[in-house]
Amino acid sequence: MQLVECIPNFSEGRNPIIVNAIAESIKKTPNVWLLNIDSGYDANRTVYTFVGDIDTITEAAFSAVMTASELIDMSVHQGEHPRIGACDVFPFVALDDTDESILLQKVKVLAERLGDNGIPVYLYEKSALRSDRKNLATIRKGEYESLPEKLKLEGGQPDFGPKTFNEKFGAMVMGVRDFLLAYNINLESKDIGLAKKIAARVRESGNPGLLKGVKAIGWWMEEYQCTQVSMNIVDVKNVDLKFVFDTVKKEAAKEGIEVQTSELIGLIPQQMIKRAGNQILPGERDIQKLYWAVFNYLGLNMKNDIRIIEWKISEAMKNASF
Repeated sequence: MQLVECIPNFSEGRNPIIVNAIAESIKKTPNVWLLNIDSGYDANRTVYTFVGDIDTITEAAFSAVMTASELIDMSVHQGEHPRIGACDVFPFVALDDTDESILLQKVKVLAERLGDNGIPVYLYEKSALRSDRKNLATIRKGEYESLPEKLKLEGGQPDFGPKTFNEKFGAMVMGVRDFLLAYNINLESKDIGLAKKIAARVRESGNPGLLKGVKAIGWWMEEYQCTQVSMNIVDVKNVDLKFVFDTVKKEAAKEGIEVQTSELIGLIPQQMIKRAGNQILPGERDIQKLYWAVFNYLGLNMKNDIRIIEWKISEAMKNASF
């Protein structure tokens, strides 16, 4: 079995009926396992993590997107997180020895199928058909509200699907990419300007760009009543999570701000736990002890479950029959 991970982001994090309906649409597909669901009220967004066989994973993806198209109305959507449609972004990651070239073909076929069913699809990252569409932020610039005008521009139309504005769904971005980690740090501050200032200092594209392989933005989190530095760690093979936390904490201290807690969105590779944990507990080999050491050091404010992706996959497949 060639395994693929999907981490779709849907623009609904407040209505449990819709969140559960999308989850059920994923779980009903053979040889597909839903590993984790992360919903955020302020972002009004839910991130699902599921894995499956390369031959069936796109069927689960199609079902999830079509369910979202029926239940989510973007014309009334509000949320802190940037978004372009009911299914904002749908990444596919080839795991282990999975043939990425086959996955690229299947994702392109899926995009065409969704387009034929009325969903505007932009392809990004490794699936991009144009060099200027590799970056998600470039495609999503202006967000949902900009789509009516964007679609009128030469080169603004999606790669597949209707070229006219779909008011209810908006549009979506889809493609094959490498694994990334979504990680957020909560600040003891209500000053959004300072959160943005810290994010601009630490992200690789910022000044001075203290964290290589990291994207970051600053925003307000109503649910936590604080500001947050929200990050995507795109180089999971080299970035040290403890160093990320320590760097944001240090930059916040320069502004007289302390760090509250932090949170993982989705799952984390075991190698990142080992890298950070071995700095906290030098010489420790027990991955579970390392995980809890990292959990406590980072002040992770989530349930006490072990979110290591390799563990979740193993657990999900224990009783699978093929």
